[in-house]
Amino acid sequence: MAFDTLGLSEKVLAAVEAAGYKEPTAIQEGAIPQVLERRDVLGIAQTGTGKTASFTLPMLTLLEKGRARARMPRTLILEPTRELAAQVQENFEKYGTNHKLNVALLIGGVSFSEQDKKLDRGTDVLIATPGRLLDHFERGKLLLQGVEILVIDEADRMLDMGFIPDIERICKLIPFTRQTLFFSATMPPEIQRLTEAFLQNPARIEVAPTSSTAENVTQKLKGCISKDFEKRAALRELLEGAEDLNNAIVFCNRKRDVTTLFRSLERHEYNVGALHGDMDQRTRMMMLDNFRKGNIKLLVASDVAARGLDIPEVSHVFNYDVPSNAEDYVHRIGRTGRAGRSGAAFTLVTAEDQKYLSAIETLIKMDIEWIGEPIDFEAAALERKAKRKGGGRATAKSSGSSNDNEAEKPKPASRRRSQPKPQPATTSASDNNSEKVEETPVPQNVSNMPRHTSNKKAKTDKSEPAFSPGVHIPAFLLREPRPKKAS
Repeated sequence: MAFDTLGLSEKVLAAVEAAGYKEPTAIQEGAIPQVLERRDVLGIAQTGTGKTASFTLPMLTLLEKGRARARMPRTLILEPTRELAAQVQENFEKYGTNHKLNVALLIGGVSFSEQDKKLDRGTDVLIATPGRLLDHFERGKLLLQGVEILVIDEADRMLDMGFIPDIERICKLIPFTRQTLFFSATMPPEIQRLTEAFLQNPARIEVAPTSSTAENVTQKLKGCISKDFEKRAALRELLEGAEDLNNAIVFCNRKRDVTTLFRSLERHEYNVGALHGDMDQRTRMMMLDNFRKGNIKLLVASDVAARGLDIPEVSHVFNYDVPSNAEDYVHRIGRTGRAGRSGAAFTLVTAEDQKYLSAIETLIKMDIEWIGEPIDFEAAALERKAKRKGGGRATAKSSGSSNDNEAEKPKPASRRRSQPKPQPATTSASDNNSEKVEETPVPQNVSNMPRHTSNKKAKTDKSEPAFSPGVHIPAFLLREPRPKKAS
């Protein structure tokens, strides 16, 4: 089937031909006619199969009629990350070369004033992340009553990662008669139930089994005993042994691990860059641009780069950490093997990752091949524990043999405890008339200080201060009390 059989306009067909595309993908073939008929669409397909063009091309055709008004966009596209939003804008610029449409991008990390100017001119296509969109709306710079088409891209991530309240609020601000399009690579049952609140009698376009991986991507596992030094060494071994490595993305679960691994690879003289959500927008876009142009061969990234980024010539993907969410694995390895190319994905597995690996293999319905023999993590853990215990005993023996005299000496703390405590002076049993106790030597600075006695009168006499010998007493406390005035 050719693009000219899908009902697209002449302007759009000319732009598609200029871009070098001749035949639509399966998701494009199924979704484009349904979008042109103004139906709600739920599209599910493997990553890298052209889902973005599935809504971009028909939207350009529908937008040829009508005009935009100030602060009232005609269409709205919601994306979970800034990078995806910027990528969709590039698609509109590429396929909309023959159209005079205003496209605005509302994402964080960019000045509000520049975005306000675009909204004031009138916007045909508004591409935004939910947070920044609501910021503009609350500032009174945006009206959503004119939205005709709502697109929620990467729907499972948008709904599963905390965007549900924002999405529900945005949907209430948009006219009920809108057309809603959901596109994603994965759609678990619990997320699919949520889409029922946003879609009305949708056309479900599913061109591949849900959460399946591409057959042209080779998947391998490599076991690691430790999580730090050995794991980084295993990654370098995979990088050196990878065949036809053009460029690669290395995924980590945490942002701090991205920074640590980036510095490690940089010290080993790899051409490497880093990408995670805490970086400012300018740095993130510059890093992606350098990676696309080939100035950077390795990109260490968090899952911010796992969704929807279209970098066609990525040859390898390395999972430095096994993703805790099994569906993220599908998206990660989908960065390679795009547009029919072959790719390779390698995953480093530790003992703590076994439950996550089991969930991934259950999701994709296949057993991933190991490099070499699979590691028996339980036996390895016991062996390491035994080695640590044996090493500790050997160290103790060797230190005892070389420092026998030191070992025989008692510790200062125990020596102090073993010393007899000084016994208080007591009166003789035969000396019943003596009331004084044996005196303790007194320093000169407190020689005039009254001493305690054992008689009852001394204990009840409040005129004498009850201070122990040898303690520094302020001078004003040693003064004689003033006599009381006679009443």
